[in-house]
Amino acid sequence: MRGKEQMHIVLATRNRKKVEEIRRITAGLSISISTLDDFPGCPEVEEDGATFEENAVKKAVTVARCTGRPALADDSGLEVSALNGAPGTLSARYAGEPADDKKNIVKLLQEMHAVDKKDARFVCCIAFALPDNKVHIFHGYIEGFIGKEPRGSHGFGYDPVFYPTGSDRTFAEMHDAEKDAISHRGRALTAFKRFIQQWIPGENHDTKNH
Repeated sequence: MRGKEQMHIVLATRNRKKVEEIRRITAGLSISISTLDDFPGCPEVEEDGATFEENAVKKAVTVARCTGRPALADDSGLEVSALNGAPGTLSARYAGEPADDKKNIVKLLQEMHAVDKKDARFVCCIAFALPDNKVHIFHGYIEGFIGKEPRGSHGFGYDPVFYPTGSDRTFAEMHDAEKDAISHRGRALTAFKRFIQQWIPGENHDTKNH
């Protein structure tokens, strides 16, 4: 954006931890951010897609249409090799509804108890939708492995049991800036930031950016 002009973006989530992380990573951009809490009339979006991208696009497009403003949606999760990619798109609801991070971790560790291969990765898909239905896609990944027990008190989700490759600490043992620099969401949002810094509304743009 030029000068002090700001773009108003709506985050398609009510997850406070996720909102904090997105606000932190996008700090410095010429944008102002709202969340679904500011638009109570917007419908809840069922995340029934087969992929992270399908869910992110569905959420972003729905919120952009509802609010008439650009919308940013994130769908992310954990993929464990030995579990054939589970919990995958069901990461937030792995142990059932209502979503509960601690219960999800307990179930994961139970599933992994007799498994030798602990390889896993975090996946993030960011969808940025405009009211005219154009959608831009950004991906981020971080490889690692699952620990035997939770460690650390930072972050959320599966952070206490996920060790990034080359680290002897879980995401939950890292400070925010340290995690943001290497995390799946940090990498996807970095790509989004580069796009926003170069993008000026009204010009012709491709419908997807990877």
